[in-house]
Amino acid sequence: MPLVHFFETSFGRTTHRRIILVEVISQGVSGWGEVTCGENPFYNEEWTDAAWMIVRDYVAPRILSSSSKSAFESAADVGACSEHIRGHYMARGGVEAAVWDLEARLKSVPLWELIGGGWFKEIACGVSIGIQNTVPQLLKTIEKEVAAGYQRIKIKIKPGWDVDVVREVRRIFPAIRLMADANSAYTLADADRLKALDEFHLMMIEQPLAHDEIVDHAALQAQLDTPICLDECIRTVHHAEQAIRLQACGILNIKLGRVGGFAEALRIHDLAQAHSIPVWCGGMLESGVGRAHNIALSTLPNFVLPGDVSASLRYWARDIITPPIEVSPQGTITVSEASGFGYEVDRDYLHHVTVREETVA
Repeated sequence: MPLVHFFETSFGRTTHRRIILVEVISQGVSGWGEVTCGENPFYNEEWTDAAWMIVRDYVAPRILSSSSKSAFESAADVGACSEHIRGHYMARGGVEAAVWDLEARLKSVPLWELIGGGWFKEIACGVSIGIQNTVPQLLKTIEKEVAAGYQRIKIKIKPGWDVDVVREVRRIFPAIRLMADANSAYTLADADRLKALDEFHLMMIEQPLAHDEIVDHAALQAQLDTPICLDECIRTVHHAEQAIRLQACGILNIKLGRVGGFAEALRIHDLAQAHSIPVWCGGMLESGVGRAHNIALSTLPNFVLPGDVSASLRYWARDIITPPIEVSPQGTITVSEASGFGYEVDRDYLHHVTVREETVA
C-alpha cells in the first residue's frame, strides 16, 4: 500500500508499506489482526518476510495444535502457545490480536469492552510527523495538522535535525503540545545536546538512546527536566517494571505489536497505572486493521495522553477497512460500538492489494 506522503525517521524513509494481515476463522466468523513490523529490521529485529515465516511455521501451528486438544476459554490464553518463541513479538502479537477480535465478534461485543476498556468514548489523537526535506516544509506540515485539530504534534529528530529544528518549531508554534521522537538515534555522550531541548517545554523525548537500553536512559533522565518516554526497549511487563524501578522514564508508549498483543499490553498498562506513569498508544504506519486495534487499546483508563492514532486518509488514499477511520475537527476519534474492532474489512480492495496469501489449518 503506497503512503500518501513518505515517512522518514532516523533509520530511513518509507514510501510503501508491505503489511501482513492475519485472519483467524472459527464458527464461520473471522477475526483480523495485523503484524506491525516494518519492511526492514531497523525499528527492531523483525521485518515482513521473517514475520511471515514465523507466523506460518511456528505461531499458527502451535495455536492450532493447542486448540485441537481443547477449545480456548479466552483469547488471553493464546499468547502462552507461542511465548517460548524468543522475540518475534510483532509476529506473535498479530495473531493474538486477531484472536481477540474473533472472540469479541463471536460474543457480539466491541473489542474495547472485551479488554476492559471503554473509559473513553472518544480518544484524543496526536500526529507523528517524519523528518522532512526542509524546515519550512516541516512547518507547513505542522500548520496543516494543527488546523486539522490534532491535539499533539510529534516530530522525528536525529543528530543534525534536532535542537535548531525544534527551536524554529517552537518559535512559530509556541503553544502546541509538542514532543520529539529520536528512535534511538543518540547515545549517552549526547546528553548535553538532549539537555538543550529542555528550554522548549516538550511533553516528552521519546526513546533517545538505544533500542535495548534501559540503564543509560535512567542516567539520562536524571540529567533532563523533560520526561523521557520509552518505546523500543519496553517489550514486556518485566522491562516496564525495570524502567520504572530505575526511574528511566516518566512516560511509556505502548505499541500493541511491540509487546506481543493485548494480554501483555494490559499488564504493562496496569503496572504503569499503579505507579502513576501515564501511557499512550504509538503507531507503526498500520493499515485500518491495526489502527482499529489501537483505538480499542486507547480506551483503557491510563491512556491519558494523545496517541498516534490518526485518520486513515492521512496515510492511505484508500484504506482496507470500511468505513475509514476519521478524526473530528477537535482531534478525536469516536469509539465504535460495533462488535469486534468496530469496522469491517473491505475484502474487494484487500484482494486487489494482496500479493501473497497462505492458509494454515
